[in-house]
Amino acid sequence: MKYVCLGFYDEARFAQIPQEEALKMMDECFAYDDELRRGGHFIGGEALDSARNAVTLRMKAGQVEVTDGPFAETKETLGGILLLEARDLNHAIALMSKHPGVKMGPFEIRPANEAIHQIYAERAAAIAKQSQS
Repeated sequence: MKYVCLGFYDEARFAQIPQEEALKMMDECFAYDDELRRGGHFIGGEALDSARNAVTLRMKAGQVEVTDGPFAETKETLGGILLLEARDLNHAIALMSKHPGVKMGPFEIRPANEAIHQIYAERAAAIAKQSQS
Protein backbone atom coordinates (compact mmCIF):
# COMPACT_ATOMS: atom_id res chain seq x y z
CA MET A 1 0.00 0.00 0.00
CA LYS A 2 1.08 3.56 -0.63
CA TYR A 3 1.18 6.13 2.15
CA VAL A 4 1.69 9.87 2.03
CA CYS A 5 3.72 11.08 5.01
CA LEU A 6 3.38 14.80 5.71
CA GLY A 7 6.24 16.22 7.76
CA PHE A 8 5.58 19.34 9.82
CA TYR A 9 8.01 21.62 11.64
CA ASP A 10 8.21 24.96 13.41
CA GLU A 11 10.07 27.27 11.00
CA ALA A 12 11.02 29.75 13.72
CA ARG A 13 12.44 27.00 15.93
CA PHE A 14 14.34 25.44 13.01
CA ALA A 15 15.80 28.84 12.04
CA GLN A 16 17.38 29.14 15.51
CA ILE A 17 19.30 25.88 15.20
CA PRO A 18 22.97 26.46 14.33
CA GLN A 19 23.59 25.75 10.64
CA GLU A 20 26.02 22.92 11.37
CA GLU A 21 23.42 21.18 13.53
CA ALA A 22 20.67 21.74 10.94
CA LEU A 23 22.87 20.24 8.20
CA LYS A 24 23.62 17.25 10.42
CA MET A 25 19.88 16.74 10.98
CA MET A 26 19.26 16.91 7.22
CA ASP A 27 22.05 14.39 6.58
CA GLU A 28 20.45 12.02 9.11
CA CYS A 29 17.08 12.41 7.34
CA PHE A 30 18.63 11.75 3.92
CA ALA A 31 20.49 8.72 5.28
CA TYR A 32 17.25 7.26 6.62
CA ASP A 33 15.53 8.00 3.31
CA ASP A 34 18.34 5.96 1.70
CA GLU A 35 17.55 3.08 4.08
CA LEU A 36 13.90 3.29 3.00
CA ARG A 37 15.05 3.23 -0.66
CA ARG A 38 17.21 0.14 -0.09
CA GLY A 39 14.22 -1.57 1.53
CA GLY A 40 11.95 -0.71 -1.40
CA HIS A 41 9.78 1.59 0.73
CA PHE A 42 10.75 5.06 -0.55
CA ILE A 43 8.59 6.00 -3.55
CA GLY A 44 9.47 9.69 -3.61
CA GLY A 45 9.33 12.90 -1.70
CA GLU A 46 9.63 16.62 -1.88
CA ALA A 47 10.89 19.24 0.53
CA LEU A 48 8.82 22.40 0.57
CA ASP A 49 10.08 25.98 0.62
CA SER A 50 9.14 28.25 3.50
CA ALA A 51 5.46 28.80 4.21
CA ARG A 52 6.25 32.51 3.83
CA ASN A 53 6.56 31.82 0.08
CA ALA A 54 3.24 29.98 -0.16
CA VAL A 55 -0.14 31.16 -1.34
CA THR A 56 -3.55 29.70 -0.58
CA LEU A 57 -6.39 29.60 -3.11
CA ARG A 58 -10.02 29.65 -1.98
CA MET A 59 -13.29 30.08 -3.78
CA LYS A 60 -15.16 33.07 -2.40
CA ALA A 61 -18.38 34.41 -3.95
CA GLY A 62 -17.68 32.49 -7.17
CA GLN A 63 -14.18 33.95 -7.55
CA VAL A 64 -10.80 32.51 -6.70
CA GLU A 65 -9.23 34.43 -3.84
CA VAL A 66 -5.45 34.29 -3.38
CA THR A 67 -3.97 34.93 0.06
CA ASP A 68 -0.35 34.90 1.18
CA GLY A 69 0.91 31.87 3.02
CA PRO A 70 -0.94 28.94 4.46
CA PHE A 71 -3.91 29.60 6.64
CA ALA A 72 -2.89 27.51 9.62
CA GLU A 73 -3.57 28.16 13.27
CA THR A 74 -0.41 26.43 14.37
CA LYS A 75 3.28 27.22 14.53
CA GLU A 76 4.04 24.03 12.66
CA THR A 77 3.86 24.17 8.88
CA LEU A 78 4.13 21.49 6.26
CA GLY A 79 7.82 21.04 5.50
CA GLY A 80 7.66 18.20 3.02
CA ILE A 81 6.08 15.00 1.86
CA LEU A 82 7.41 11.48 1.61
CA LEU A 83 5.71 8.80 -0.46
CA LEU A 84 6.07 5.44 1.22
CA GLU A 85 5.33 1.84 0.28
CA ALA A 86 4.36 -0.29 3.30
CA ARG A 87 2.40 -3.48 4.01
CA ASP A 88 -0.18 -1.66 6.12
CA LEU A 89 -0.59 1.36 8.40
CA ASN A 90 1.25 -0.30 11.28
CA HIS A 91 4.22 -0.99 9.01
CA ALA A 92 4.16 2.66 7.80
CA ILE A 93 4.12 3.83 11.43
CA ALA A 94 7.05 1.55 12.28
CA LEU A 95 9.07 2.83 9.33
CA MET A 96 8.36 6.52 9.93
CA SER A 97 8.86 6.25 13.70
CA LYS A 98 12.57 5.80 12.97
CA HIS A 99 12.77 8.87 10.70
CA PRO A 100 15.01 11.58 12.21
CA GLY A 101 12.60 14.25 10.93
CA VAL A 102 10.21 13.31 13.73
CA LYS A 103 12.58 15.18 16.06
CA MET A 104 11.63 18.47 14.35
CA GLY A 105 7.88 17.96 14.27
CA PRO A 106 5.07 15.54 13.69
CA PHE A 107 4.48 13.37 10.66
CA GLU A 108 0.94 12.75 9.50
CA ILE A 109 0.61 9.42 7.70
CA ARG A 110 -2.31 8.90 5.33
CA PRO A 111 -3.08 6.02 3.00
CA ALA A 112 -3.03 7.08 -0.63
CA ASN A 113 -6.47 7.00 -2.22
CA GLU A 114 -6.00 4.13 -4.68
CA ALA A 115 -9.41 4.63 -6.33
CA ILE A 116 -8.59 8.24 -7.21
CA HIS A 117 -5.08 7.20 -8.28
CA GLN A 118 -6.63 4.72 -10.71
CA ILE A 119 -8.76 7.50 -12.22
CA TYR A 120 -5.64 9.69 -12.61
CA ALA A 121 -3.77 6.83 -14.28
CA GLU A 122 -6.62 6.14 -16.71
CA ARG A 123 -6.93 9.82 -17.63
CA ALA A 124 -3.15 10.17 -18.11
CA ALA A 125 -3.13 7.12 -20.36
CA ALA A 126 -6.04 8.53 -22.41
CA ILE A 127 -4.30 11.88 -22.84
CA ALA A 128 -1.03 10.17 -23.79
CA LYS A 129 -2.91 8.11 -26.38
CA GLN A 130 -4.57 11.25 -27.78
CA SER A 131 -1.18 12.96 -28.02
CA GLN A 132 0.16 10.10 -30.14
CA SER A 133 -2.71 10.42 -32.62
